Amino acid sequence: MSQSTPPSNGLTYAAAGVDIDAGNELVKRIKPLVKATSRPGTDSDIGGFGGLFDLKGAGFSDPILVAANDGVGTKLKIAIETGQHRTVGIDLVAMCVNDLVVQGAEPLFFLDYFATGALDVATATDVVAGIADGCKLAGAALIGGETAEMPGMYVEGDYDLAGFSVGAVERGAILPRRDVGEGDVLLGLASSGVHSNGYSMVRKIIEIAGLDWSDAAPFEDGRTLGEALMEPTRIYVKPLLAALKATSGIKALAHITGGGLPENLPRVLPENCSARIDLEKIGVPAVFGWLARTGGVAEHEMLRTFNCGIGMVVVVSENEADAVTEALARAGETVSRIGRIEAAGSSAVLFDNALRLSAGAPA
Repeated sequence: MSQSTPPSNGLTYAAAGVDIDAGNELVKRIKPLVKATSRPGTDSDIGGFGGLFDLKGAGFSDPILVAANDGVGTKLKIAIETGQHRTVGIDLVAMCVNDLVVQGAEPLFFLDYFATGALDVATATDVVAGIADGCKLAGAALIGGETAEMPGMYVEGDYDLAGFSVGAVERGAILPRRDVGEGDVLLGLASSGVHSNGYSMVRKIIEIAGLDWSDAAPFEDGRTLGEALMEPTRIYVKPLLAALKATSGIKALAHITGGGLPENLPRVLPENCSARIDLEKIGVPAVFGWLARTGGVAEHEMLRTFNCGIGMVVVVSENEADAVTEALARAGETVSRIGRIEAAGSSAVLFDNALRLSAGAPA
């Protein structure tokens, strides 16, 4: 049996498909991006074996650490197919830090994992630049990450992302509070669109419609379909932390991600309570109406797949609802009173009326 003969000058890692020089160039390019996310507690430098964070330097006295990790899902396929890589980093950060703040935690630092078959330095730089943008929006430091170049694991041009974030909350301020109960008001914070859940269905509907990412968005003027659907996930951290500091009425928060309102809101409810939501109170972005009509998606399936216009639910005491609404509005949030908590019913989340899925429909 014949054996392959290595090149006369010796086999190299680059010949096997891994370019160490490209990795070094990426680190060089992203160093200033990482540095720009510095905050009290860290210098946001990279290059060591681990990232350091000083909790005392961040101003905490008796902190509980909160950790979260997540990805972006198949929204990455749209980024890859359209060449729009800058905003998926914001999505990556948002999916982690929004999960931290629902427990009352301030995001402290973030780490990313970027995996690909062959490293494209320009693409990876764009992705990390978006991660840095997201970290600045959340007030978190980007203190490290991993770039994995794995030939044979990914087809050309593909990559995957994972994010990891750690936050802290003072021991007496952890959410949800134990006094969540009947009569509390549910405030909905508007989403920026589809966020980062349900994109397998989105892509299937685009296929059914026979559209390309470069086509004009049927539900939004002035943008292509790809541009509109790449709108990044809204990061709610700073407005919520400001409202928690300015008021005393916030009892619980629910980040509305995969599973929608029916699956995420019960995670902060006592067993003896249900949430009743008036669907007519939700301002539904036009993208959801278009997806429902084009894909023939029933309302209950829309509600359990997408956020349908509400990216975060705030549970507040009734006598503080106006103050919390005003604090969040001052911080730039669009706030709607969408329901209240009542005695346990037939389901953990009960819906009245119907989503306004026809709103914003093209003429």
